[in-house]
Amino acid sequence: MQKKIILTLVSFIIFFIVFLFLGASSSVVKSTSKDNPEINNTRENHAIEIPQKLDLAGESVPLERLDVRESLDRELLVNTYWHSQTFLFFKRAYRYFPVIEPILKKNGIPDDFKYLALIESGLVNVISPSGATGYWQFIEATGNKYGLIINDEVDERYHLEKSTEAFCKYIKSSYNLFKSWTLSAAAYNMGDAGLENHIKNQKVYNYYDLYLNNETARYVFRILAVKIIFEAPRKYGFYFEDYNLYPPVKTESVEVDTTIKDLPQFALDKGINYKILKEYNPWLKKTSLINKGKNTYFIKIPLADELLFRKHFPLNGISQ
Repeated sequence: MQKKIILTLVSFIIFFIVFLFLGASSSVVKSTSKDNPEINNTRENHAIEIPQKLDLAGESVPLERLDVRESLDRELLVNTYWHSQTFLFFKRAYRYFPVIEPILKKNGIPDDFKYLALIESGLVNVISPSGATGYWQFIEATGNKYGLIINDEVDERYHLEKSTEAFCKYIKSSYNLFKSWTLSAAAYNMGDAGLENHIKNQKVYNYYDLYLNNETARYVFRILAVKIIFEAPRKYGFYFEDYNLYPPVKTESVEVDTTIKDLPQFALDKGINYKILKEYNPWLKKTSLINKGKNTYFIKIPLADELLFRKHFPLNGISQ
């Protein structure tokens, strides 16, 4: 009987100690959260603030309209809270925007169109279900029309510089037709002829007034949403340092106008491997380049130290 009483007392004491410990731990967590607003922020979702003024390529967005605000709000929400994708946008843009921006500028294309590449492909060489390919998502016929070489060995839709030049020709042609950069962006999604038909049938000549298919109706707002976030990333919850991003990599170009029978060996001879060769020259489709047409190509070879993290971020202080 005495043993049972002792065991009961011991059990009660243990239970009481555990209860006090859990209560103290809980209060510590609450106190820490209260003292550090950043902890609370990670657990909260906020409505998105829409800018007071906004333009696409210098053309004003009518934010006073309810339908326009709600369409923009949707895309801002998607891109703000789809954190992984938007972070990858920032990371890739850090590497590829320095290539795209001067090409747009040289061709007289507004800088805002760099965001179109992000919403088209995420700056990844992807293939859509319709066969649109590369950074700018050209179908084969359109790529050929604007000067890209596409055959069984080479597909220049995967070539960033050349496909960006082709994009500039395409969008400039659309602008000459519509006299509006906003309509030109919409036409890039649905085609010039398709947009012309909608304008003719609906008797309005403004993107924001047109009733369009869901994809094109969202298209310009997706560009605008990415632009807004990129221009003020911290305002929309994206915090990073340069070393979190993907740096530009300097390369040297090897001019080729003959046959290369073995590209893996070619890569090894240049001090890299076939994997790196393909990463920086994704337009090469095979392990050889017979080049029957005797075209002149420039193959990029990354400089050896450019492939090292410390080359780009030597003083960031993070461990390897």
